[in-house]
Amino acid sequence: MPDADLAHERDYVRGLYRRLDELRDEKRGQLAAVRKAGAVGSVQNISERDAFAAMYEDRLAQLDAVEDRLVFGRLDLDDGEAQYIGRIGLSTDDLRRLMVDWRAPEASHFYQATAFDRQGVRRRRHLILQGRDVKAIEDDILDADMLEAGHHQGEGALLAALNSKRTGRMADIVSTIQAEQDRIIRAPMPGALVVQGGPGTGKTAVALHRAAYLLYSHRDRLKSAGVLLVGPSPSFMKYIERVLPSLGETGVVMSSLGRLMPGINAVPEEDPRVSRLKGSKRMVELVAAAVSNRQRIPSGDRIVDVEGQKLVLTPRQVRRARDKARATGKPYNEARNTFVKILLRELTEQLQSKLEASSVGNNADRSYLAEDVRQARDVRVALNLCWMPITPQKLLSELFSRRAILDTVATGLSGEEKDLLERPADAPWTEADIPLLDEAAELLGEPDAAGSTEAARREAERRRDLENAERTLANLNNALREQGVDGVVSAEDLADFQQAPGARLTAAERAVGDRTWAYGHIIVDEAQELSFMQWRLLVRRCPLKSFTIVGDIAQTSSAAGASSWSAALTPFFGDRWQLEELTVNYRTPSQIAESAARMAAAAGLTVSAPKAVREGQWPPIVDRVGAGTVVERLVAVMPEELEAADGGLVAVIAPEELVDSARNALREVYGARVGAGAGSFDQDIVVIDPREAKGLEFDAVVVLEPGRLVDEHHGRVGDLYVAMTRPTQRLRLIAADPLPAGIEAQFADA
Repeated sequence: MPDADLAHERDYVRGLYRRLDELRDEKRGQLAAVRKAGAVGSVQNISERDAFAAMYEDRLAQLDAVEDRLVFGRLDLDDGEAQYIGRIGLSTDDLRRLMVDWRAPEASHFYQATAFDRQGVRRRRHLILQGRDVKAIEDDILDADMLEAGHHQGEGALLAALNSKRTGRMADIVSTIQAEQDRIIRAPMPGALVVQGGPGTGKTAVALHRAAYLLYSHRDRLKSAGVLLVGPSPSFMKYIERVLPSLGETGVVMSSLGRLMPGINAVPEEDPRVSRLKGSKRMVELVAAAVSNRQRIPSGDRIVDVEGQKLVLTPRQVRRARDKARATGKPYNEARNTFVKILLRELTEQLQSKLEASSVGNNADRSYLAEDVRQARDVRVALNLCWMPITPQKLLSELFSRRAILDTVATGLSGEEKDLLERPADAPWTEADIPLLDEAAELLGEPDAAGSTEAARREAERRRDLENAERTLANLNNALREQGVDGVVSAEDLADFQQAPGARLTAAERAVGDRTWAYGHIIVDEAQELSFMQWRLLVRRCPLKSFTIVGDIAQTSSAAGASSWSAALTPFFGDRWQLEELTVNYRTPSQIAESAARMAAAAGLTVSAPKAVREGQWPPIVDRVGAGTVVERLVAVMPEELEAADGGLVAVIAPEELVDSARNALREVYGARVGAGAGSFDQDIVVIDPREAKGLEFDAVVVLEPGRLVDEHHGRVGDLYVAMTRPTQRLRLIAADPLPAGIEAQFADA
């Protein structure tokens, strides 16, 4: 590549960084000036000051997040224009565009143009940055007339990214998005889009970049409603947590399945039979029956004492009040208010009649009687026995810990199934419990009137904030024109900004603590793992049913997971979903991908067969060892694996019963370099089970006892398939037990 081209690009990129620094300095100065003004003036002036301060803070956070690889591409167009493509849009003070946001419509040509369909592009240039300096440039010549004037180095940037060392954190692929990925990322938002793809096809990257794209393209709608991204485990969420900020977006709620109920951090469900049962559609009827069971009719009259007066509460009164409360259609706890009001009124009338009968001619004011009845202990006890206010946690805890209740309400379950559900009252909540808790919360409603009152108060405050925001916007001046590059400030934005600094929450932050929040769009990764009840929960979170669903049916390992997309989605989406498939494996070397596919096929598993873009340096290695020596062999071969990884990340994926022994043995040799479980991927070596490995990638992978991954209590062929397709460079299997069918003998005898 001519030196003049490289020098030109370096100079231009330095100019982009200068503009980035100018904008940062400008925002810091504006923020300092606003803070210096202090809390003076009218309420509206103070509100405007806080709004500006918040906007400057948010803009600074965005500008800081895009420091790394700010610009990565350039398009030379037929009309002679050169467009630079980067993480955000940048322009001069006079609004001359310097760089196009990668999500803008005109930037799509960077990803989609080919020599056969140039889309007006003569040359696509990749800028390879190190820090703020351009280290190299690579050209894809799309116009044949330019071939003599430059070099054609297609896919160099992509292959460089694929061969780079893993860091334990996912990196964005914004500079190397391929055409089939870009088409999915930019697909229309309405309805459910299913992205099926085998290992290494970039499903997760596509999902994350789609989240950023949708927030850019539909900001007016999604800024206030928010986007929810659901992943399979805390390890996975930590792995991907830096991607969206690097793309200029921080407003996405990211949650594993076990944390979708506010205030609960669920643990995995260990028994696949329990997971399958709790994930089934039958749980809808079970939870509803458990709620109805809390509304009880006394077997006979009950005498209650109110200030020395004996009143009678009859079964007929209770039944009539219950039926009227149910007829309101309100959730259990809210309908209870109606039930209580009816019986308090009837008891008050009964008390008043008794007092009037005992004091004929006495017309004293007896308005206090209603409060006497309400406060009487006997009355409170009697009404609670008939209709007790209850939380979802208490409802399910008692249902699963008290066999008598379970026998009463679970009429459709067998004795063996009831045995599976039964557990101690203090047992931790599991991931399979979360949709049941959500189902119960939907049926129960707020536990008391105060909850509803508080929600109404918050809604009223929100309306007032929006009214203030509308007035404030009328006073904004040209100082905000720069915001037009990346989005327009709305009344919703300003209402958020006008909250007190300690209480100001984004839509994403408000959504995290609100079970009833309705998201504008939901992205589900590893979606093949979801049960019927988990889908029911998610669809409830997005009434518009706007979803991006990402997964691979062949990698299903959950006992409650999907056997087909149609079976999983049709009950909730009908025919309002469409399937797209990723066909290229960018991660896994061909030798490893083919070995994993042969194993899966031998087990009768139908797998996608994406084409691998590269061959690896090593074929898969299988070590056959004697009984009880698997961990010993692991320690012996680890120096070889570390050397092959050359500073990258080595994962040991083992059955649950071997995880602790493998980790402890490696720590005796490598100390703190060995991690285990969620949050441990900053070390050189990580020891995890297949469930935690789902969605992750490593330079080298060592699988212990592959046969047990299939045979253990919640293993499937999908577990082994997942484990074998995690490496970007090298795979080794160590086995004392018989190998699963399809793992070729020629890979053994290492």
